[in-house]
Amino acid sequence: MTESVPDFPDDAVGGVVDPNELATDLVVVTGLSGGGRSTVARALENVGFYVVDNLPQALMLDMAQLAFEAGGAARRTAMVLDVRSRAFSTDLAGAVRALKDRGFLPRVVFVDADDEVLIRRFESVRRSHPLQGDGRLADGIAAERKLLEEAREQADVIIDTSHLNVNQLRRRVEELFAGEDVLRLRITVLSFGFKYGLPPDADYVLDARFLPNPFWVPELRDHTGLEEAVSTYVLDQEGADQFVNTYAGLIGSTAPGFEREGKRYLTVAVGCTGGKHRSVAIAEELTAQLRDMRLSAHASHRDLGRE
Repeated sequence: MTESVPDFPDDAVGGVVDPNELATDLVVVTGLSGGGRSTVARALENVGFYVVDNLPQALMLDMAQLAFEAGGAARRTAMVLDVRSRAFSTDLAGAVRALKDRGFLPRVVFVDADDEVLIRRFESVRRSHPLQGDGRLADGIAAERKLLEEAREQADVIIDTSHLNVNQLRRRVEELFAGEDVLRLRITVLSFGFKYGLPPDADYVLDARFLPNPFWVPELRDHTGLEEAVSTYVLDQEGADQFVNTYAGLIGSTAPGFEREGKRYLTVAVGCTGGKHRSVAIAEELTAQLRDMRLSAHASHRDLGRE
């Protein structure tokens, strides 16, 4: 049966897309069951890929075309192939060639592991191998190796996960497919008012209510911590500098560890009573100090304007 080929955009010459114009980053992930495909897929999502799991090989070209037409985030698409799919074919090399013939430049990632490691992994979760049938785990693994033999030979990247834990595998994928900006920890310094409740996504909660409240200063009451008069008043109070400096140092010293452990977003919540004066001024100053430390930080003000 001949595979139908979708029509390509008008700017495709002779049915072949110019890769320089296409700018579509395609990754095909396959490999042995238990080898870590799911972890690879999640890591690719973390670095900005749109991941399609359990995709039949017959639809790879259609998926690539859809990614091209959608543009934006879909231009970075990863397709995960699984032998458990009824539409799985052993002709992965042919499917990849079809993509290349149309101007796409897919990278094939194959995840592998030693038989003994795979057996332990399946036994630890008490699952049978998808190709095991009535036989042993080892029989299923052997059958899958045979099925994927050509795919492994054609892979651009082979990742042996035998001696990698989940975090190590994730870091390996990020090193291969993420730019430096994607790998950086992104810090949100969020001001809020305690009377409206704690932010549920806060990693750190800082309490600025020990500082005098500008609300009780008539000429400052109607202004916010974004304005110089209020900011100066708050930051000139005894203990304010030490408060900001201490937390800036703490965040700066822990940020590399968070990055190593795969955390990509950190929310530092700074609270005062209403989220209008003290917390806003402190959040802005803390953000500025974090940026001076070359950390990726931005300020956000949840309750500003709520009163």
